[in-house]
Amino acid sequence: QVQLVESGGGLVQAGGSLRLSCAASGRTFSSYSMGWFRQAPGKEREFVAAFNWNGLIVYYTDSVKGRFTTSRDNAKNMAFLQMNSLIPEDTAVYYCAAAASPNVPLLYRNENHYGFWGQGTQVTVAS
Repeated sequence: QVQLVESGGGLVQAGGSLRLSCAASGRTFSSYSMGWFRQAPGKEREFVAAFNWNGLIVYYTDSVKGRFTTSRDNAKNMAFLQMNSLIPEDTAVYYCAAAASPNVPLLYRNENHYGFWGQGTQVTVAS
């Protein structure tokens, strides 16, 4: 089991940046691949990024490529999502998720392949 807690959300102007953190507790963090998802008001939760146990294999949804960057620090049981050049369309509740495999799930965009979730953190981008 792993427990996840996100932090770092907030209100930012368009063009600004935020860094989300995901603190993990429980079993060995490096045993898990990680994902970031988001859910905007009135919409379904959608995939943002996924990365493997060492953070070197990363997948992004097209809308965030070049603006968002994932990273992780296994020694500190932390994962991060650096978000730059934010736009109002990025407004959502952001969730980190963990899959019980060091490698990214084959269907990494599918939230059903992640067994552990944080509570989410709100990101609001003002125009």
